[in-house]
Amino acid sequence: MFTLHASGVGGGIAIGVARVIRRAARETPAFSIARDRVDAEIKRLRAAVARAHAALTGIREALPADAPEEIVSFLGIHLMLLEDPALTEQPARIIAAQCINAEAALARHAESLDGFFKALHDPYLSGKSVDVAQVIHRIQGELLEESDGDADGVDSAGDETNDTVVAAAAINADTVAEESAAVAANDTVANDTEDWRGEIIVADDLSPADAIDLKRRRIAAFVTDLGGPISHTAILARSMRIPAIVGLHGATRYLRTGDVLVIDGKRGVVLVNPDAAALAAYQRRRTKILRRIQALDSLRDAESVTLDGEAVALLVNIELPEEIAAAASGNAHGVGLYRTEFLFMNRAGLPDEEEQFEVYADVVKRARRVVTIRTLDLCADKQVDGGRVDRDPNRGADAAATNPALGRRAIRLCLHDLSLFKPQLRAIYRAAAVGQVRIMVPMLSNIEELNQLFELLAQVKRELRDEGARFNPDTPVGGMVEVPAAAVAADMFAHRLDFLSIGTNDLIQYTLAIDRIDDEVNYLYDPLHPSVLRLIKNTIDAGRAAGIPVSMCGEMAGDTAYTRILLGLGLREFSMDPASLLEVKRQIRLTDTAKLTAPVAAMLQTAEPERLKQMAEEINR
Repeated sequence: MFTLHASGVGGGIAIGVARVIRRAARETPAFSIARDRVDAEIKRLRAAVARAHAALTGIREALPADAPEEIVSFLGIHLMLLEDPALTEQPARIIAAQCINAEAALARHAESLDGFFKALHDPYLSGKSVDVAQVIHRIQGELLEESDGDADGVDSAGDETNDTVVAAAAINADTVAEESAAVAANDTVANDTEDWRGEIIVADDLSPADAIDLKRRRIAAFVTDLGGPISHTAILARSMRIPAIVGLHGATRYLRTGDVLVIDGKRGVVLVNPDAAALAAYQRRRTKILRRIQALDSLRDAESVTLDGEAVALLVNIELPEEIAAAASGNAHGVGLYRTEFLFMNRAGLPDEEEQFEVYADVVKRARRVVTIRTLDLCADKQVDGGRVDRDPNRGADAAATNPALGRRAIRLCLHDLSLFKPQLRAIYRAAAVGQVRIMVPMLSNIEELNQLFELLAQVKRELRDEGARFNPDTPVGGMVEVPAAAVAADMFAHRLDFLSIGTNDLIQYTLAIDRIDDEVNYLYDPLHPSVLRLIKNTIDAGRAAGIPVSMCGEMAGDTAYTRILLGLGLREFSMDPASLLEVKRQIRLTDTAKLTAPVAAMLQTAEPERLKQMAEEINR
């Protein structure tokens, strides 16, 4: 018996038998071609893209009626990528320029894109590299299948390279016998099959196509080498309401088919071949969690009101229109954060005003409640044209910010490049005529930015009015508090804006001067640091004094470990991943805010980290 640790997602506990899927490594051929073969090689590349698109379209059309909305969304993302010239045409240009085969050109473009995404400071956006890698893998598979006639790519161990679990994990008689023998040999589980009979998939990563088959099969959980808490793999786990462990580097090496596993999705623990005592303890915890989940379902239509009658608004963070369904299932009060970056990334040019308007209007119509649209949050050296070069002619093509987190990003970039910003603002104002919309501006740090913003908004409204366009000139405008300077001077911003939203992910890392995605320092990432709590409190108090709402859209808002502390600080509007909504609602309904004032005030005066953790535990008990 031994344990492994990584990021747990999905919550809950699963007990099952491992099925390890190792994708066989296939060498990418690379060779030069004659100049007169270039056109034929480009045609071959485009044919592979077309076949990959047709295959994914077929999978989407065959989706079962109960497929999670997230799977539909991710399949749509992959189809969009396959239709995007920035992804599919650049390899053709490489073929023409370097006279090399399609596989090699695609691999070189993949390396370029991977470097671009890894350089992104925002972990949510850098996670998009997974989608790009999976799409390129599918195209590469079509090319390799055509060239060597091997559609399956089965290695000597019988493992599968196809990215659908139904093919990869097809159970043959020999494997069943092997697993049965392994399980029978383990006395700790031989007499208690009811709790562990589901399979636990162990793989390098999972694509949307994999997830579709997971939905069809009786899968208890999954473990992946790659991914993080906000990766698509993690989102799929939460949407399917199964526990998962992601980012467990080497999982496919450490674990073997037939191992009995306990997956603790809350604590990020994989227990391998547990003894009788450990297994019994986890079975008891699993039963308790299942009962709690059933109780959560009964809260879908319940009001989010504390025991002492304080109403709390619960909103959701989304990226795609399809995710609105998940928000509706939890009876959210609206969308507290709609990310718009994906519209701008991985494409040859910018989305025009009309394209943006249609997407935003679709979200607003589906939501039927307030939608808070965050304006573009990208860095100047992570450009929207696939990340190939910096668009600023005053900087060299190879120029890049030394530290993108402290460079020209978000509102700084937008005010510098109005070709990005104005079409988006016009589209949002027009979408606001369709339903309830709020404009939220990220990364505000000084009042001068706010002055420039309001001048631009006034100009945009004048232009729309002169053109006779249908728009809502009274659309509320708010700002994100994610820079310590904005939190310290929150009163100055609160008197100029219609609402504030605290982005704790950036606020914490800027306050503590640490990179939360850097393995060497992310242990210092502490939401309970007294400086962080004081900045949150200062922002909430500033909003209250100015008579405007203050929400929180960072990860803290969706973590029940902090719900009562935030309520004690005065927060009354939370925005989170849809999967966290019912858990947070439950915590709110079990809380008496009148009893939180004193203990939370005491936390603000405490400096010792261990004592702060103890105080938080006492509040939650």
